[in-house]
Amino acid sequence: MNALVTLLLASTIILNTNNSTMVLNAETGREAQILYYGAALGPNETAALEDAGFRASSLYPAFGLRGAAEPAVSMIQADGNLTLDLRVSEVSAQKWQNGEVLSITSCDPVCPVTVKNFFKTYEAENIIETWVEITNTGKKESTLTRYYSGHLPVRVGDVWLSTLYGTWANEGRVCEEPLARGLKLIKNMDGTRNSHTSHAEAMISLDGKPCENSGRVIGLALEWGGNYELRFQTNDSDFHHVFAGICPDNAPYTLAKGETFKSPALAYSYSGEGLSGVSRNFHRWGRKYRLAHGDIERKVLLNSWEGVYFDINEPGMDQMMGDIASMGGELFVMDDGWFGVKYPRKNDSSSLGDWEVDRTKLPGGIGALVKMADGHGIRFGIWIEPEMTNSVSELYEKHPEWVLKAPGRENVYGRGGTQLVLDMANPQVQDYVFGIVDGLLTQNPRIDYIKWDANMNISAYGSQYTKDQARLDVAYWDGFARTCDRIRAKYPDVTIQACASGGGRANWGVLPWFDEFWTSDNTDALQRIYMQWGTSYFFPAIAMASHISATPNHTVFRTTSLKFRCDVACSGRLGMEIQPKNMTDAEKDFCRKVIADYKGVRPVVQFGDIYRLTSPYDNKGFASMMYVTSEKDKAVFYWWKIANFYDQHFPRAVMAGLDPEKTYRVHELNRIDITPLPCEGKCFSGRFLMENGLDLPSSNNVDYNMKSDWSSRVLYLTVE
Repeated sequence: MNALVTLLLASTIILNTNNSTMVLNAETGREAQILYYGAALGPNETAALEDAGFRASSLYPAFGLRGAAEPAVSMIQADGNLTLDLRVSEVSAQKWQNGEVLSITSCDPVCPVTVKNFFKTYEAENIIETWVEITNTGKKESTLTRYYSGHLPVRVGDVWLSTLYGTWANEGRVCEEPLARGLKLIKNMDGTRNSHTSHAEAMISLDGKPCENSGRVIGLALEWGGNYELRFQTNDSDFHHVFAGICPDNAPYTLAKGETFKSPALAYSYSGEGLSGVSRNFHRWGRKYRLAHGDIERKVLLNSWEGVYFDINEPGMDQMMGDIASMGGELFVMDDGWFGVKYPRKNDSSSLGDWEVDRTKLPGGIGALVKMADGHGIRFGIWIEPEMTNSVSELYEKHPEWVLKAPGRENVYGRGGTQLVLDMANPQVQDYVFGIVDGLLTQNPRIDYIKWDANMNISAYGSQYTKDQARLDVAYWDGFARTCDRIRAKYPDVTIQACASGGGRANWGVLPWFDEFWTSDNTDALQRIYMQWGTSYFFPAIAMASHISATPNHTVFRTTSLKFRCDVACSGRLGMEIQPKNMTDAEKDFCRKVIADYKGVRPVVQFGDIYRLTSPYDNKGFASMMYVTSEKDKAVFYWWKIANFYDQHFPRAVMAGLDPEKTYRVHELNRIDITPLPCEGKCFSGRFLMENGLDLPSSNNVDYNMKSDWSSRVLYLTVE
């Protein structure tokens, strides 16, 4: 009998990962409780928790018999009863290849309901997932009014909360604040995209103001693509109560007789190595278990959007393919504007849904473009927006009943004044969306990459298919999941990007079917430092599309040096968002070198462990971070000057994550300086670099006409 099963019989359950422990109490006939979540406990330390004064809290608090306490679950029974009393009836556990799966079943002695709380450990990655299954065991309907995925009590102290916020073109911004008395609520009601204005992830720092590489931190991430709610309640008790799950606002979920609701999973991670420690856990877990093809290097690409927008034509695409191939790129992606026959796609006001090639723009069709890409020695990708249509389209003329529309209401339009959202709850729409991808890839099996966009939220809350309007959010995403499952079953190898008006789908609920996400429509290098910093809290570089764009930038009209733009883009999945024919030969030569250098360090960046060092949010005038291989034999260090004032003095660039006993040789990538840095080609111990660091000049040593407000460095470290 293994140790876990022994503990189950004793009602105390210990869930372990390599560096963390969760302790639960599940005594039959009593409410399930959580006693501890934090650093790994030794074999004799669990019993010491109660001796040390640790107190258990409800594992999954239910409404009705708990006074003013916030519930994780509430429901209305057929007879109008609002109360729940969940008592443990069964506990089971089983092993899987990287941990254990635990199930705690609770029943109500009065109401016909069964609740199963699940926990799955990922031992090597220090992740614990939890989710819930709620079953109506009665003979009549009952209604869930709150149905969170999980609840975590956090002991009151100097506790800080780090969350992400923003808007279109300003996603992934970091907010840090102490958790105080009252209610902190973070939620998203977009419907189709959930990471523009807020994120379904959070960091909880237990030792005061967050630090990147020290201090106890708990991270949590809801694996859901739709509406969500993170609730942090602090009342007159000794605990902050943390809840996360599908947003229940205007979404009571009716359960038929015998029906089971399954919540999305909520992933927890603990680290004693600060925010970056939690990030490393989520990155390793995400690459291995959640991200499509998380173990395969991503290609360097050129996307056509900012280069030509809707001005798609065959010679232009051929020219861009030739240019990116000549610079060492591996993939060309043709963006919006290639389709529509009756209603040609000339701008954003028509044609979505009519995924037929506009032969006036592309006489040879997609097949000719794929052959052109083959001729240039690169792969071809294409943009689609399959969940959407325009009222000016052949699709809408044939199937107006396929769009989301509130009963008795007129359409509510989005982008271009005509955009509408298709109802993914409708099986016919699911077949149609699958057919879009299936048709493209069947006719053109050499297509390597799909950019999947979603440029409208659910503005008119209503389905013309689903009778229960309150279930729309869940039904939409269930339909989305079924469709993506079909696509991946038939086309497991194609690369698919999740784009949603930029960074609207950076979440672990969508990424199992997608290889990456478009971080933001804002490609300005300076602002990208801030956005990519926050996004990296939970998502690895391999998933974060980061492109070199033109200046003045198309969103903020800032002018930055080409080197600065390249150095920022090289910290994620490198690409280009530019018209190469507008570049000088010198600029193309520089990008050629940048791409070659990036390919050399790509495994380190895309698979390495992140160490964020100096945050741009600390207002020190610069930011720095690095990636280190798990073997600690290679590292890539980034340093960006983000403010320019006379008489600036920056501290030495101190590193992290290296082996103190190893010796590292330093080589600068993307160099533009007339003279090399003093450290160029020199060797230093890992201990020296982490304790003393390198003195980096605050500006690049270049000719007068190349000087810029912005300077940056990328250093490659290899073990001698």
